[in-house]
Order: sequence, then C-alpha cells, then structure tokens
Amino acid sequence: MARFIKRFSIAALLLFFFIPASAQLVEKLKAAADEYGIKISGIKSLEPAENLKSLYSKKYQFFVEQPIDHTNPAMGTFRQRVVLLHCGYDRPTVLVTEGYNSRGANPKYNNELSTMFRTNMVEVEHRYFQESIPFMQNDKSITDETLNWNYMTAKNEAADLHRVNQLLKKLYSGKWIATGISKGGQTAMFYTTYYPNDIDISVPYVGPLCKGQEDGRHEPFLAEFVGTEKDRQILKDFQVEFLKRRETITPLFEELSKKQKLTYKMPISAVYDYCVLEFPFAFWQWGYKTSIVPDPKSATDKEMFDFLVKTSGPDYFAEGGTTAPFFVQAAKELGYYGYDTKPFKGLLTIKDAEGYLNKLFVPQSQKFSFDKYLYKDIKRFLKKTDSKMMFIYGEFDPWSAVMPVAPVKNEELKKKGKGRENMYLFVEPGGSHRARINTLPEQMKKEAVAILKGWLEE
Repeated sequence: MARFIKRFSIAALLLFFFIPASAQLVEKLKAAADEYGIKISGIKSLEPAENLKSLYSKKYQFFVEQPIDHTNPAMGTFRQRVVLLHCGYDRPTVLVTEGYNSRGANPKYNNELSTMFRTNMVEVEHRYFQESIPFMQNDKSITDETLNWNYMTAKNEAADLHRVNQLLKKLYSGKWIATGISKGGQTAMFYTTYYPNDIDISVPYVGPLCKGQEDGRHEPFLAEFVGTEKDRQILKDFQVEFLKRRETITPLFEELSKKQKLTYKMPISAVYDYCVLEFPFAFWQWGYKTSIVPDPKSATDKEMFDFLVKTSGPDYFAEGGTTAPFFVQAAKELGYYGYDTKPFKGLLTIKDAEGYLNKLFVPQSQKFSFDKYLYKDIKRFLKKTDSKMMFIYGEFDPWSAVMPVAPVKNEELKKKGKGRENMYLFVEPGGSHRARINTLPEQMKKEAVAILKGWLEE
C-alpha cells in the first residue's frame, strides 16, 4: 500500500474508495497505463454469458498501442485488441496466446485453466489479425496483397504480449499462466522462450514446432503411425476411389463452389486433388473414426462427396478467408506440413504438391522464404530451461509428429536436459487436436491438475 500512496494523490485515493467496483477496474487500468507509459483506448464493457458471471465479475475490451517494430520505434504504432475478464486482483491470471481473432469478445468464451483455478483471463489478439492489423488501421486502401508483412514475426508478437503482461501486472499480483491452443500453443512456447520471467507457468496445447515450410515429418506419421494399419488402408481406399470418380464428382464441387461463392487460385481439378490429399490430415486432426467413412464399394457419389466436404472441404483452399496472416507466418517461420503424392501416381492432375503453401495460401504478390531461427531458439530454450511448462497433445493428432519434446515418460523427459525438472508432457491416447487436460484419462488428468495446483500454490 505504501508504494500505491506514493504513486497517487490523496484525491485519487478518495476517488478510488468511492467509485463503483466496475469503475475501479477501469480507473486502475488507466492509471497502470499512465504509469507504464503506454496508451490504451476504446475501453468497452462486455457481458459474459450467464453461466460465466459467477466466475468473471467484469469483462472489458480495450486497445493497446503497440510499436509496429519493437526494435525500431520510428516505424510507428498500431492498436492491438485485448479482452480482460476479471475475477479478482489477487487471483492467478491466464494469458491466452491464441489470438486468431478476438474470441474473448464472445460472451461464452472461456478457458479450461481459468475455470479450473478460478483465474482472471486476458486474451490478446495477434498482430495482423482482425482489428489489430498494422498499416491498415491508417490506410483503408491497403489489402493483403499490398500489406507490408515484414513485422509479422514471433519476436514482435512476444514483445506485444510482454507489454500487455507488464501493464496488467500492475493490477494482478497473483501467478501468471501463458496458454494457447495450436498456433496459440506455438505462441505460448516462443513467448516463454523470449520472456521467461513474465510468467510463472506455461501450458501449450497441441502446439507444433516445425523446421520448414513443409516439415517432412507429418507424412510418415500419417502413413505409418496413426490408427491401425486397417484404419490407414480405409482412408487410402477412400482417397483412391474418390480420385477415380473425378468425372462424376467434379460437378458437385462446381455446384458447391458456386452456391458458397468460393473462388480459388487454381483450377477446380487442382482443388479436387488438394482436398483428397488433405483428407487424412484433417480426418485425424479432428478425431474422426474410420467406422463412419463411406464404403467406396457401395457409396454413391453424393455420399462420398458429402463426407469429404465434412472432413476436408474446398472452402479450406478458397480465396478471401481470414487466415492469410497465419499462412504468411507459417511460410516465414512457423512452418507447416506437406502432402505425399506418391501413392496416387496417375490419379492426380497436379504434378506434385511441393511449395503449395506459397502457391495457394499467401498473398500472391509476395513470396516468403522460411527462416529456422524460431525453431532453433525454442529447441535451445527447451533443452535447458527450468521454466514450469506442461505440454498437452493428442496421440493421433498429425501435429504431434512435430511436438517439441520427445513422447516419453515424464521421468525420462526430465533426465534428458539440464534444468528440465519442471517440464511435463501429457499425450491423450488416441487423441486428436482437441486434446485438453479435461479429455485426458482420469489418472492423467488428476496428475496434470495436481502439478498445476502445486505450482500455483508455491
């Protein structure tokens, strides 16, 4: 309290004690921003869903002014959207590192760690997504094709999170947890790597660590590991039959594309090929069972088509989506997966799928080469860190092919590197990209929760 009195005038203290609780939080936020020397704007009260009101008493959206380039302030700034769900000033705080868009603005948005441990929650929208796009905020004529993507980097993203963390630590004194799913899991990893002292615990979910635009480890994982040999053959038979029925199924692709107003950067024949190639990856990623795959010997064209669309539809390859920033960053430094075309020789219209990320997904006026720096930085950090980290994966999720730590028992994992006694890995048996602590087998779940509880109580 002594430091608080030094920082604020007596008038400010009187105001603090007599304003309503909701206004207290806003005034505290503004005061912290002033003290930290950054600008916040657009503070807006949001309503949590009824079932969340017992956990979060207040919910706000606001914008933090961030440097476009944290190493060069002369580049200017942009506004980054943040959603804050308030539970208590002395409670732990979960910093959600997903940020594809501001999911936190959804009244029903929640996080399993926040629910488990009754925490505050902060969700930060990634730069270059939705309402947090540099340059576009000041020039509405800029498009994805003309946007300067140079500052879409992991180091800048981590620095964005660092500034938000430092700002809100003025309000929340409890333990801090960084966590995210998929790209959010990657972000939690590199944020922990570059700013390990910001947080007390890191929980990346199903986060890949790729070493190339087309990493090369996903294809053998799908061909040799996931499911059973029978499962893998069922999927391959479906793919082969689908390609053989090209003449009769293509009109269904055309009809759907017209109905949904989908356009592509390639001929419809290539869209057909890529949907078939994507099929096993998407199938295992989302945890489908082979028992629901149509039998190629008896299924109609419509049944085959409907199932493929349900699993790996053409909308994934269409133009005009909101995921261009992700694909740009994947091409530059996050990496992605490739497709094995060899099993379908003579059935595809494309020569090969090499380089498809740049060809199909990034803005066509720009090309991006892959830099391994992030892969190397994270690997080096994870080898020696004593940071408290817990990794969650699904056994059959194709992204588990590139998990950053070896899938061994936790006792063995901790022996493999100096200082890694606080690192844990939990893999849901038969699990998919939907793997969470709550989906783990009961004994695993109890162990994971006990570890996290212990860390929070230290």
